[in-house]
Amino acid sequence: MRARFWTATLLGLALPLLAAPEQPRAHPHVWVTVETKVLYGPERSIVGLRQKWVFDEFYSAFAAQGLDGDGDGKLSRKELHPLAEENVSSLKDFGYFTFVKASGKAVERLDPRDYHLEHADGILTLHFTLPLKTPLDARSSRVTFSVYDPTYFVAFSFAKERPVTLAAAAPKGCEPRMVGQKTANADVARLGEAFFSQLDATSDFGAQFASSVAIHCPKS
Repeated sequence: MRARFWTATLLGLALPLLAAPEQPRAHPHVWVTVETKVLYGPERSIVGLRQKWVFDEFYSAFAAQGLDGDGDGKLSRKELHPLAEENVSSLKDFGYFTFVKASGKAVERLDPRDYHLEHADGILTLHFTLPLKTPLDARSSRVTFSVYDPTYFVAFSFAKERPVTLAAAAPKGCEPRMVGQKTANADVARLGEAFFSQLDATSDFGAQFASSVAIHCPKS
């Protein structure tokens, strides 16, 4: 289901595991650093999230193999487009790992647009815009969003500097506030692959390690 988005990582992990068969396979297997811009419409309501996902060096190296079609030593946006398309389409069943709520209730999202991959200094970065089906006014309801993989195959964390920004059209006084993130402990590693192989898009195991943000606005 996750197509090539995970294939390269699994192949890469197989090599060191074969060399050290006694080594436990601990989750997660992919690490992503997130930067988000909250987008606003003409009514100053939230209309979507512009996501920037920076993948870890290990995943980037394997995912980028064989994509340099013209052999110039660089990966263009055109060469990376098929992989970007597979990544985005494969994540549909997982809600694009982005979960938005208004006053505690889940908010529907539309399919991503304006997506593309970049490759620089050995690192892959995925950009995409995730529109909301219905605009949200954070001045009248509590708007929050989290970025996480329900199966915890991927570990997401927000960037240390400017992790979340608001577009210029945001109402005056509104600001993003980090809710916090818990890190996995040794007990997670002991669960083993048998446990994680049973998790799917309906699972919510990864929620306990979610990166979360609340959009705080003054009372209108």
